[in-house]
Amino acid sequence: MQSRMQNPAVVLSDAMQPIQALLKAAHGGGVDAQTLELVHLRVSQINGCSACVDGGAKTARKAGVSDERLATVAAWRETPYFSEEERAALALAEAATRLADRPDAVGDEIWDAAAGHFDEKQLASIILMIGVTNLFNRLNATTRQIAGAWG
Repeated sequence: MQSRMQNPAVVLSDAMQPIQALLKAAHGGGVDAQTLELVHLRVSQINGCSACVDGGAKTARKAGVSDERLATVAAWRETPYFSEEERAALALAEAATRLADRPDAVGDEIWDAAAGHFDEKQLASIILMIGVTNLFNRLNATTRQIAGAWG
């Protein structure tokens, strides 16, 4: 397997710093790092971004996510390994990633569950993580970035 080109944010080097700044801001919103990494991993799984799934699993492990949780994040609804807070974040991540799947992309039930566990700053953090992950997924999947090729 070979990538089509370098990641566009590398080719257009002025793009990488602002993207990294968004990631830094997302991590500064008061949400547990494990929760953010699980959100990143789940969004990347949905989008089929092998580079981000690979990198996301490694980053999540560094944040302390157990192998058991890494192996089951795609089936988080059917496993006992996730807190209610994490479940609310994962549901929000799935809905905000699959915008075209339903008329009301992020319905009140999903939003209210997340808002019941996170304050506005934390919600902003999660939503930024979802958005930046979707951006990277689209850049990487389109250009067929190779899992493990980035450091």
